[in-house]
Amino acid sequence: MNPVVQIKEILTCLPHRYPFIMIDRVLELAPGQRIVTLKNVTINEPFFQGHFPDNPIMPGVLILEAMAQSAGVLTYASLPEDRREVLIYFMAIEKAKFRRMVVPGDQLRFEVEILKLKSKAVKGAGRAFVEDNLVAEAEMMASIGDKE
Repeated sequence: MNPVVQIKEILTCLPHRYPFIMIDRVLELAPGQRIVTLKNVTINEPFFQGHFPDNPIMPGVLILEAMAQSAGVLTYASLPEDRREVLIYFMAIEKAKFRRMVVPGDQLRFEVEILKLKSKAVKGAGRAFVEDNLVAEAEMMASIGDKE
């Protein structure tokens, strides 16, 4: 397992930037196998202004986006170094389930594992937790683009 990866290194793996970068830290990384990431959910998130102001709940689609970004970092780290100048495009989601609401003050932990990695596509399975409570799960697929 690689050591903790901070936000500066995450930004080298993903094209996303504020306000759409959805992961704050990588806790564990085993290229070709699995990743564990964190998202600190704060009331300052722009989406809480409209979802729902009197009862702020993190949108499920953004939980899935954070899970997909975690899978993107894992995929990037799993590619040979000479193939890392590519974009990884989210293409499909299956078996998505939401188990519990996520609210400001929660810390989301994502655990994503690679199910299949081919030269042009990757399939992974992810789970999101708050503490030890499962809040969401899904299988995802992404396309691995050509060099930019």
